Amino acid sequence: MGERVAQHVQNTILRDYCNKIRAEYLLSGTEYAMENSFLMLNELTNEIPKINGIVTFSLFQLPKEYSLRNNIYKNILMQNGELHFALEGLSIITNTDIKRIEDIWMVRQTLPKCPENIINTEKNERQ
Repeated sequence: MGERVAQHVQNTILRDYCNKIRAEYLLSGTEYAMENSFLMLNELTNEIPKINGIVTFSLFQLPKEYSLRNNIYKNILMQNGELHFALEGLSIITNTDIKRIEDIWMVRQTLPKCPENIINTEKNERQ
């Protein structure tokens, strides 16, 4: 979604999150730099029986398209795995967790479509 965070910063946040949830931090997989590439993520989902789960830096590193995200969620859950999002401190451990993540995605994808004056008016009212 157009955001960039240095790899070493992402790794620090991933390690801290894993320590917080008492999960073993095995290694950091880096996705290919091509736009809309999820090759490494898809490969990791196939490793769920061995690794139990995946921790991503942010939930916004998932595919923008709902059907692709949903396939990832379902693939991980079908294998009794977990999907965690370190930056947001959220996770998908059961099917009911998917709705919360998708609600956040819906808001994020809707915000750019909102008229600028509505966003600025609401921001000014809060100040």
